[in-house]
Amino acid sequence: MKQLQRSLALLTLTAVTAAPISIAQAGMVGTDQVVASQQAQADRTRIQQWLDRDGLQQQLAAQGVDMATARSRIAGLSDAEVAQMNQQLDQLPAGQGIIGLAAMIFVVFIITDAVGATDVFTFVKPVR
Repeated sequence: MKQLQRSLALLTLTAVTAAPISIAQAGMVGTDQVVASQQAQADRTRIQQWLDRDGLQQQLAAQGVDMATARSRIAGLSDAEVAQMNQQLDQLPAGQGIIGLAAMIFVVFIITDAVGATDVFTFVKPVR
C-alpha cells in the first residue's frame, strides 16, 4: 500500500511540474481599437454586399473571375486595403460603383498573378 501511495505521489508531482503554466494577462482596450475593429468589419461587410450584386457578378464572370476566388481574396485583404477599396467606392459616381469595383478586383487579381501569388488568368506571366 505504501509503495502505491509513493508511486501515485511521484506521478502527481511529475504531472504538476511538467504541465505548462500559462499566466493570464489583461489590459485596457482603448476606444480607438474597438472602433477600428468595428470599422474594419463594417468595411468588409460592405464589400461582401457589393459582391452579392448581380451586375458585379456578371462583370466578374465576363472577365473570367470565379466568385469564390473573389470572396476568398477579399477575406484575405488587410484592414487598410479594405478601407482603401471602400474609399474608392465612395468616390465613384452613382451607378458606376459596380463597374469600378469589378475593375478594381480585376486589377488586384492581375497584380497577384504577376507577383506569382495566384494563377487566375493565363495571359499574365508571373515575375520570377
